[in-house]
Amino acid sequence: MAVLSLDRQLCFALYSASRAMTAAYRPVLAEMNLTYPQYLVLLVLWEASSATGEGRVTVGQLGERLQLDSGTLSPLLKRLEANGFVHRERSRDDERIVEVTLTDGGRTLESRAQCIPERLFASTGMTEGEAADLRDAVRRLTDALTSRDAPDEGPAGLH
Repeated sequence: MAVLSLDRQLCFALYSASRAMTAAYRPVLAEMNLTYPQYLVLLVLWEASSATGEGRVTVGQLGERLQLDSGTLSPLLKRLEANGFVHRERSRDDERIVEVTLTDGGRTLESRAQCIPERLFASTGMTEGEAADLRDAVRRLTDALTSRDAPDEGPAGLH
């Protein structure tokens, strides 16, 4: 098989899996009037709420955690705010910083969203161990690719 065969490309396998995963989430999240990126924002806020009790995160922290720029985050947050799930306000200490907090609606949505991971996991056909191994391998790949200055030549099919 040729090195430039689509089926041998790791990048295409990851791309296809990402698209399929996002598509699997779509109907489940639609029941809650959420898109996948909005769900990811809420996951970060729910984690912060669980850790600190207030669920307050800056737009910069959200961007860093989700690997999104403020131009992408702003419309997501605007929609979440319009739907009553979050509130945005400028920091009292530094006007340049925008803080995002969960509203009561966002906290209530968290309890409704508890079923999402289990519902989606059931559709993967994987065991918990297989899913954990895959997640860990993808994280290692992400870390390796984001910590590099320039790509090296690697084994065929890993491009």
